[in-house]
Amino acid sequence: MPFAPVEHQSFHFAGFPMPLRINYIEFPAQDVHAARRFYTDAFGWSFQDYGPTYTAFDDGAMKGGFQANAAERPDAPLVVLYTKDLADAKQRILNAGGAITRDIFDFPGGRRFHFTDPEGNALAVWSDQSD
Repeated sequence: MPFAPVEHQSFHFAGFPMPLRINYIEFPAQDVHAARRFYTDAFGWSFQDYGPTYTAFDDGAMKGGFQANAAERPDAPLVVLYTKDLADAKQRILNAGGAITRDIFDFPGGRRFHFTDPEGNALAVWSDQSD
């Protein structure tokens, strides 16, 4: 997956660590070619395929992908946050009442983990930084 950190102008609340920002969104798909065709025709998004079960999009403002591999496919759209420090982000999530649903793992482009917030929303955090 072609993740790349998106640089944003940032601000910080006094004493609060670097915020994690939405950086990528991953959609489930049964057929990545059909998804690519629809979003290209309907919205003009550009795509790059990464094998037969994954295609990444760029809509000009947000990047994301469509995952058709049943073993990796999210049940619903998966919002992915970016951080430079996965261990710190993981601990902050746990301290705030979140639950880790898939521990840190490697993927093409970096490392990430999945979690749910206290309301049950599933998200992920990724980094292109090694420990």
